[in-house]
Amino acid sequence: MPEGQFKQGIAGGRLSPEQYADNFADLHPPLDHHEALVESDRCYFCYDAPCMNACPTSIDIPLFIRQISTGNPIGSAKTIFDQNILGGMCARVCPTETLCEEVCVREVAEGKPVQIGRLQRYATDVAMAENKQFYKRPEPTGKTVAVVGAGPAGLAAAHRLARYGHEVTILEARPKAGGLNEYGIAAYKSVDNFAQAEVDYVTSIGGIDIQNGKALGRDYQLSDLTRNYDAVFLGMGLAGVNALRADGEEAQGVTNAVEFIAELRQASDLASLPVGRRVVVIGGGMTAIDAAVQSKLLGAEEVTICYRRGPEHMNASEFEQDLAAANGVIIRHWLQPKRVIADGGKVSAIELEYTAMDGDRLVGTGERLTLTADQVFKAIGQSFVPAALNGSGALLDLEAGRIKVDAEGRTSLPNVWAGGDCIFGGDDLTVSAVAQGRDAAESIHRALTSNGRA
Repeated sequence: MPEGQFKQGIAGGRLSPEQYADNFADLHPPLDHHEALVESDRCYFCYDAPCMNACPTSIDIPLFIRQISTGNPIGSAKTIFDQNILGGMCARVCPTETLCEEVCVREVAEGKPVQIGRLQRYATDVAMAENKQFYKRPEPTGKTVAVVGAGPAGLAAAHRLARYGHEVTILEARPKAGGLNEYGIAAYKSVDNFAQAEVDYVTSIGGIDIQNGKALGRDYQLSDLTRNYDAVFLGMGLAGVNALRADGEEAQGVTNAVEFIAELRQASDLASLPVGRRVVVIGGGMTAIDAAVQSKLLGAEEVTICYRRGPEHMNASEFEQDLAAANGVIIRHWLQPKRVIADGGKVSAIELEYTAMDGDRLVGTGERLTLTADQVFKAIGQSFVPAALNGSGALLDLEAGRIKVDAEGRTSLPNVWAGGDCIFGGDDLTVSAVAQGRDAAESIHRALTSNGRA
């Protein structure tokens, strides 16, 4: 065991370079040509395919799999990209086990679904490796659209609008485009800088200008966009992080899980990332799993996820929970944080209360548990920060703290649409954000055209 393994407290360099490389290798290695053909032959090509109905972007899954089986991965990729231009990333990060693969006839009959996600990755990887472009931008329409946020929703909206010939300007607050795909998912789910390669692929259609370091409410106002552009699409995601509501959570060593994941994704040297020996993650979603597993892979000795309800209530899929367990993460249920215990201003432990259901209400039992910890990650959800919308003149209608939209993504303001996690009903899935951005773009195009012509 390397000497670095014994470093106390929050520290980096716990593992050897070889261990880091192995730990953060591709979670699902890509299928080779032969494997893709064998796997595609397992598909029944159902005429009323339940997998297609389960896909938020409604990809014709039986068709793209049949195209792979007949040796036409390029055609397969076009079938995918017609509905989901970010199909490459979705193939890597989608919880297919709870979407298309869960309802696969093979899964229902045999307990082993067709590996739809890996087949989708195979086809899209072939097309992107060859830089095969399926969409030629038409003559410019003269219409301009501002897109706030270069995440999945914004990129999908921008590409669809560019396909119609509109000029799109994406205003992104961060240094890089990609949003959740670049900053918010586990490093082992997207290797080899794929998020940026996909951004380049999407924007290669032309007519899309990405301006980084431009934050709504700081560098410009919504009123500026509505005045200077023919339409606006808001896809800025969620900027706020929910608090633990526990005493002492300001102690050193209490960190937002999303910030930890973002820092890890941007790190050029994993050995430079500090991690605790004993880590506690509060939450039950995908972010909690990603933070916990990556803490273990960085060399944490003991990692525990604490969730206030039972395993059946966790937002993280069963596959993700099993992944955590396989990596040595302990998942404890029916616990909520009450107090962060600090020693010299630094986290030394966390006190939690056992919970139980009282009818439909979750209540504390009064019984307490203390876990030793030198690092605590908050992963109990993010929130929309509407303050950035101030200065727009008229205010957007909100619902449950997020932007209220209609079935086409229209907000309460004229010529302003929204999609992704910032809208009411957003479900924190890349594929859903893509669908909302795409569909809002179709609505914007209809609003910008008359009799089918710009």
